[in-house]
This record gives sequence, structure tokens and C-alpha cells, in this order.
Amino acid sequence: MASSVSPQPPASSAGRIVNIAAYRFVSLDRLQERRAHLEQLTRTLKLKGTILLSEEGINLFVAGDRAGIDALLDDLRSDPQLADLEVKESLSDEQPFERMLVKIKKEIIAFGVEGIDPARRTSPKLPPRQLREWLSEGRPVTLLDVRNDYEVEVGTFEKAVPIGVDHFRDFPEAAEKLPDDLREQPVVMFCTGGIRCEKAGPMLEQAGFREVYQLEGGILKYFEECGGDFYKGACFVFDKRVAVDPELKETDVEQCYACQAPLTPEDRQSPKYEPAVSCPHCWKSPRERMAEQCAKRTAAIADITSPLPGRQPYVNYRPLSVPGRMDKVTLLEFLCGLHSHVPREEWQEAIDAGRIVRRRSRHRPPVGEVGHPDDYEPVAADRVVRSGERYFHVFPATVEPDVSADIRVLYEDDWMVAVHKPAPLPMHPCGRYHRNTLEFILRQVFSPLKPRPAHRLDANTSGIVLLSKSRQVASRVQPQFERGEVTKTYLARVAGVPEQETFRCEAAISSRPSESGRRNVDADGLPAVTEFRLLQTFPDGTSLLEVSPLTGRTNQIRVHLQHLGLPIVGDPVYGPDGDDGAVQTLPVDTPPMCLHAAALTIRHPETGETMTFEAPAPAWKG
Repeated sequence: MASSVSPQPPASSAGRIVNIAAYRFVSLDRLQERRAHLEQLTRTLKLKGTILLSEEGINLFVAGDRAGIDALLDDLRSDPQLADLEVKESLSDEQPFERMLVKIKKEIIAFGVEGIDPARRTSPKLPPRQLREWLSEGRPVTLLDVRNDYEVEVGTFEKAVPIGVDHFRDFPEAAEKLPDDLREQPVVMFCTGGIRCEKAGPMLEQAGFREVYQLEGGILKYFEECGGDFYKGACFVFDKRVAVDPELKETDVEQCYACQAPLTPEDRQSPKYEPAVSCPHCWKSPRERMAEQCAKRTAAIADITSPLPGRQPYVNYRPLSVPGRMDKVTLLEFLCGLHSHVPREEWQEAIDAGRIVRRRSRHRPPVGEVGHPDDYEPVAADRVVRSGERYFHVFPATVEPDVSADIRVLYEDDWMVAVHKPAPLPMHPCGRYHRNTLEFILRQVFSPLKPRPAHRLDANTSGIVLLSKSRQVASRVQPQFERGEVTKTYLARVAGVPEQETFRCEAAISSRPSESGRRNVDADGLPAVTEFRLLQTFPDGTSLLEVSPLTGRTNQIRVHLQHLGLPIVGDPVYGPDGDDGAVQTLPVDTPPMCLHAAALTIRHPETGETMTFEAPAPAWKG
């Protein structure tokens, strides 16, 4: 290795960029020292490309002006171990590399097969001119292209056999599938510059191939010495030039940003070619792309929920918001009035223990995030609260009950997401659930976006949930629900059989829940209208109904069906065996509540197109 004083590059007179490719299998030591030296040298010489260093040797693709390239080669060859480093050279009008990288790798060409050491032994090399002579004579020989399939598409030797891989590490498996008759005849392997053949040759010999050669210097050296004889097309190179012709000049082949496939001028004229998105080789219909994206999102949800995020103990800050009717009362009076079912003594105990707090800052953390404990301060029982203020009930070492996390993404575009919500699964952080909620889970998957539910389903109701990807989109989606412009269709399995095939309920529903949290039919309540259609009856005395709520009151379907004497099977509050004091969210291992949001029709917030989203039918549908 040369001294640490690096030469200064003279000005280039040719005005062309010199591109070199070289490798050598040799035992190298002091890798960190070599890397530091080459980083400094190439930076001084203003070179770009990649140099790979390994204990098994060196591999490089570098470009720059003539003086810089010559200075780099002089430096490398000053090391006795690299004195005979052979280089393939070509010229280009522009710098083909974006930056300079010097890396230390386990292998200078990824292969992953133990016992292959080209520095000690490799297959015999066949000079390019000799290969041309063999081909001119018609000598029986198999030309084996060991490159990746997308490289072969750009060009290869006439009658060559492609190994059939997408990556060189797959070569060993592909070699095992080669026909047995090849093992008894001469095989000449080739690749871009020869380095892959250095490892592929010994591998073939181990697999029983009797006469194996490698094309010395690869296709690039063949082009240098023999031009394009017996070769069709161009040679793929791993830089911005994409491919060079037999004169080692850049061709008009480009590369797809999405799949890395080489693109001919004809490919780029295809309607399936969209720069940075797709090409004829990887193009998929919008429906196929949508399905792939939804599958990726669903897989990400499965990763985040295994285990469930609320299973790990954490400090839970449950919010307590002051309503207008409790403006200017004391904190203790507010707590007792908000949750009157909790004894006054318990609230006083929580206050005395410092577990009723407020944030010191007005900043509100994201859903599922609470900030640092120092952001909060305890509040005294006699503090006068104001409408709109938010306090928190602190529960240390919280472990949330399990939920069903089989969330499936059914649709996604730049504006909206539609998911199938399983049950039981609460939608929003509330009560015993904070992290084991649909909103928290989806925000982890879609971060930094914060999908906003456009409507809500009860924790025990499964089916379609539509979310907006931004506040701006929500402002165009939410009003459609508020104006009753969204068509919603549910399935419900109920106890009993209705007297009519179609019927309607217009009973008003109480505007406020009872102490237990349930709603009731109330003549002085809010108007509510639900239409029903009988779909099927079952031997056990239950029926399947199609339900269309024309208004959106809390628990509307459940309240109306109970009022009609057709309670929903499995409903813990309004069902046949309902209990006013029942837990609102069912345990995950109990029979489900048989209410399912089957379909939802809405106008797209951007295009105005009417769209219908449908959820897979539940097992209890029958």
C-alpha cells in the first residue's frame, strides 16, 4: 500500500469519464486500515463508485477522470498482493455513479457456500480469443450464462444456456437442476467481468461437472478483444449506464426504478411504463397493486399485535374530560358526578394517592403516548374545574384484557383506508383499553400518518370501518355521515322470528346513557329510524336480518331490536340474556355478539365517485 500522502489529480484533458472494473481473490489483512486509506484517496481524487474489501480479496467499480483513475491503480498495484490487478476499462460521457463507497464485506461476491476459495483454486480460464476460435470452429461446447435473468435479457452469447436465477446466491440450487448430460461435456461459464465464475466453477466441479472453463475477464474483456462476434445485444453493467455495447459504449437501455429490470426503447413506449412506478416487466393492474399494498399492511398489523401491545405492563393515563354541566364544581364533585357508580371514598383515595393528575403543558401527545411522568402534576380535591379541561386517572402497571387483533386492510388509496374490524376490539382508547384498540394499532402501522375513523362500531361489532388519512380528508368524509348520506348495511342474528319479512322501527332513543352505560327507548329522546329485512331463519329459533340504520344513534340497532323483542344473540347488554351491569367489551374467548357491519357506501372525498366497501361475512351468518 502506498504512503498516506495522496497524489493530487491532474486536470483531465480528454473530457471523458474512465470506468474501470477489477477484482482479485487474494488474502487481505488490515481491512480497516485499507478502507480508511482508500476513502481518503478516492475523495482526494474525486472518484465515485464502490470498492469492496474482504479477507478473500478486492472487488471494485470506479469512475473518474484519467488522472484520478491512474493514480488509484498505481496506489493499489504498489501493494505486492495486488501488483498484477487486471482492469476492464470503458469510457462514458457522464459519471455513472452517485457517490463513493468503500465497504468491508464477508465476501466480495455473495455466494454463501463453504469451502470455495478462488484464491487457492478455481476453474481454468479460457481467453476470449480462444473462445471465439472454438465458436468459429463449431466446437461442441455449452456456454453457461451465470448472471441474473434480468442481465440475460439485455444480451448474451448465441445459444447460451441461462442458469435461471434472480440473484447469484441462488446459483448453487440452480446448478443442481442442470441436465445430467452437461456434466460430461465442456462447459464455458461467463458473467460480466469474471468474478462470479471464480466461485461458480469450483461449485460445478464439486457437483460432478468434468470439464469446466471460465471466460477470462468475462463479457467485458471479450468485447475488448473480440467485439460482438457470436454475441447478441449488450452487456448489463451495475451503474447508471445500465448496459454497454460490444464497443464498450453506453447504450439506450435504461433500468426500471421499481423492479431493476433493463428497459429497451420499446419498453419505455409501453403504456405500462411509468417512471419510478412500473414497467412492462413489473406492471400490475390497480387492483393487483391495491391487493399487494393491503396484504403488506395486514402483515404489518399481525407483527405489531404479536404480542398485543397492551399485554406489556405500562402506566395508563385514562382521560377525564369536564363537560359543560360540571363547570365550576370541585374536582371531587366532578369525579363523583362523572362516574357516580364509583364510591366517593375511592375517588378521594385516588386523589390523596396522587393518581388524579393534569398535564403541565397544553401539548397533547399522540394516541397511545402519554409523555414523561414529569409532564403531569397531582390535583387537589377542592380544585375548581372548568368546562373543557382534561384530567387523568393514573393506573400504574396496567395490563389490558386481550382482544381480537385479526384486523384486515381491505382498501387503501392516498385519501382513505377501509379495514375489517374484528370483535371484540374497541375502536378508541377508553376505560380498560388504551393500546389494545383499533386506533392505536393502526397509528403504529401507518405512522407518521394518523388515520382518523370516520364513524364508529361498538367493541363487540365486527365489520367495515372507514378511516381518513388526514384532517383535510376527514373534513370531506365526516360531513357525509353527519348528513345521513352514507348507506350502511349490517347483518344481525337475533333471537326469535319476525312476523313480517320487512319492517321498520322509529322509536326515539335516550340522548344520555344510564349509569351502567346503556341506552333505552325514550319518547323524549333523539329520533332514530332503522329498517329490517328477514334473510333466513334457523332451527334453533334464531333469524338472520339485514339491517339498514337511517340515523346514527349510539347502540341504535341493538336498542331497536331489543325493543322489538328480537334481541341480538350474544349481546351482553341488550341481548336475550343481557345484563345492565355487564362488561361492555366481551372477553375474547366468549361467543361473539352477532352484529356485523357488512357494507358501507360513500362518495370518494377526492373524485366524488360512489364507492361501496364490503367486509367478509362472519361465521355465525350460517
